[in-house]
Amino acid sequence: MSSLQIVFSTLKEAQARLALENRAAKDKALAAAAAAIDRDRAAILAANARDLEKARSGGMKESLLDRLLLNDRRIDGIIEGIETVAAQEDPVGKVRAGWTLPNGLFIEQVLAPLGVAAIIYESRPNVTADCTALAYKAGCSILLRGSSSALESNKALVKAIKAGLEEGGGIADAVALAVSGSRDEVSEILEARGWIDVVLPRGGKELIRRVVENARIPVIETGEGNCHIYVEGSADIDRAVEIIANAKLQKPGACNAVETLLVRRDALAEIMPKLAVSLAGKAELRCDAAARTAICAGAMPAGLVIKDAGEEDWAAEFLDYILAVKTVDTCDEAIRHINRYGTKHSEAILTNDLQAAEQFRARVDAACVYVNASTRFTDGGEFGFGAELGISTQKFHARGPMGLEALTTIKYLISGSGQIRS
Repeated sequence: MSSLQIVFSTLKEAQARLALENRAAKDKALAAAAAAIDRDRAAILAANARDLEKARSGGMKESLLDRLLLNDRRIDGIIEGIETVAAQEDPVGKVRAGWTLPNGLFIEQVLAPLGVAAIIYESRPNVTADCTALAYKAGCSILLRGSSSALESNKALVKAIKAGLEEGGGIADAVALAVSGSRDEVSEILEARGWIDVVLPRGGKELIRRVVENARIPVIETGEGNCHIYVEGSADIDRAVEIIANAKLQKPGACNAVETLLVRRDALAEIMPKLAVSLAGKAELRCDAAARTAICAGAMPAGLVIKDAGEEDWAAEFLDYILAVKTVDTCDEAIRHINRYGTKHSEAILTNDLQAAEQFRARVDAACVYVNASTRFTDGGEFGFGAELGISTQKFHARGPMGLEALTTIKYLISGSGQIRS
């Protein structure tokens, strides 16, 4: 047995026990895990500082360093997320439907734990705590395989979480961290049929592609975020500029940050000079000819960087302070562009035209579709889930931000009184 196979076996045994725990026991254990993170925050922050130093010396760009960063505020957010998950209704055993057949059989459709989950993810040490809390509350054990860039942070977090679970009378073996960092480790996880019930890749395009193409176990695919905002002439332009700036600048390394701005031609002259002022010195603009002309018609703000957009920019997830800008003539053209280049993540329209808004909502193929709001709200915490496993861009049982029910499956309970089938 390899060292990982021993981990698989331990997780499977732990999940069988965890599935029998009631809500009160799971909530008590999660509360203790949150308290342990608070108690051990100095060690966690020191471990994160080592990761940051290594990543910075290796040339990691600032927007990605921000994803790796932990501080007291973010530790507080992790603790709050665990507490929110604990406060939520336990999905396990929840009756979705019930009915009686003509022969007297009573059928109940109930939620049950999915089993042993694995998540393979990059940077973002908060994912370690978020996914652990969701899996534990859903009655699932979890194998965490983070990136080498966050290894020290993840070790410190998992150490605190496991200690807290044990102190709270919980099942610490329901959580494990893969620590070798080798590519063989990922391959072994992806081939763990019979041990792992589902794997979730959470990261960049290459990571997700590798998992989807090589997994021999079920995958819940979380996609990259080539997100768009489409602006119509009827929009409140000042508010639109504020929304666009937030969606690009607030956290550019996030998958729900806007990457391409689509502007209807009748809005160009008013919005582009104002947007240029708002983003000058903060983000690079990659514009088509019409958008560039609209900016250059006015006074050029100091610090503004404009480049010509190419075909590759429409398909790019920059994860950086870069915004592509394209001119369209109709809402239909904007929708067709989004459905061609988008990644089915988060898309927004800024308009005061109700018909256009409804057309956009109905035809855009994405997990989350916004009207007059920033795409940055596509997040489990913002949706009230406390935390998220990731943002699913597929169309199976889980889509969009994945909370507790994403780690459950359906079980049918049938009660009879001696019925036999003729």
